[in-house]
Order: sequence, then C-alpha cells, then structure tokens
Amino acid sequence: MIKEVIVVEGKDDIAKVKAAVDAKVVATSGFGYGKRLIKELRDLNKKCGIIIFTDPDYMGNKIRADLDKNIKGAKHAFLPRNKALKKDNVGVENASIEDIKIAISRARPVYEKSEEIYTNIDLIKYGLSAKDDSKEKRQKVAAILDIGFGNSKQFLNNLNKFKIKREELEKALKAVEDAKTL
Repeated sequence: MIKEVIVVEGKDDIAKVKAAVDAKVVATSGFGYGKRLIKELRDLNKKCGIIIFTDPDYMGNKIRADLDKNIKGAKHAFLPRNKALKKDNVGVENASIEDIKIAISRARPVYEKSEEIYTNIDLIKYGLSAKDDSKEKRQKVAAILDIGFGNSKQFLNNLNKFKIKREELEKALKAVEDAKTL
C-alpha cells in the first residue's frame, strides 16, 4: 500500500488509479474545489503525504499549480500526454495500469527553496529551446525525467523546482539522442 494519498481530478481517475495501486485516492472534482478541500489536503499532507497526479492538459496543470501553491511539500506524479490520450480526450483515466504505476512510483517532491540550477542559456545549449525540434525534445526529456511537459519557461521551472541534477538531465538527453539514431 502506498502511504501517501493520491490527488486526482475526477471519479474516473479514482477508479483507474485504484485499479493500478493500493492507495487512498481523493478527487478535486475539477477546478471547483474550495478552501475546505485545500485544508483537508494540507492535513493529509502533514499526516501521511500527498501525491498530486492531475491530467497532462491545461486544466490539470492549472489545478496542479494551485495545489502546489497552497500545499507545500507535496509530491508530484506526471504522465506524458501521449500516455494519457484516448482519441481527443486527455486524462489519467485513459492511461494504462502500468503507466500509472510507473508515474506514481516516480513521484518527486517540489523543493521549497528552488535553486537556479539551469537558465535559458542551458536550454538553448542543450537544444531544448530556440530550435525547430525543441518542443519535441523537451517533451521526450520531460517524459524520461517525469517532470511534466510545458513550454520552455515551464520546463525550466520544473528542472529547477525538482532540482534535477545535471547528470540526470544529460543522461535523459543522451537517451533521446540515442533513440533518434536507432
């Protein structure tokens, strides 16, 4: 059993996550939650920890950011968008059991004191910004690192707030390059 409570967006997400792992799962019911749920999640986070596991879409990112702002010390689990897609629907409920298990097992905490480990210059140097294939490369690297996908600014923020080590980033970049040559 996973000790942390997993926070998802809806009822279908609860069912899918419970099919994948033995854990308590709570839904935000979209972005309409209020102070009461925030207080409940704060209490749960102090008691046993929480893992924020929202959909890899605009609204999921918005919910994740709001929860992260209001609940310090929570872990974050991410699914790459292509693993949560069913036709035009993006959501945790569309992911395979195995992908959900992997994402939850790789949940990372956000460090309260974010350090500037990386800058925009690093993103350009690594080809993660300012090139024609940068978006695709960021998406692949983010999936390997399990830090969520976003534009250059969001990607940079995630690298820093999850304190991704340079060796870890370079290993992910190498894996992406090696996959291109196969």
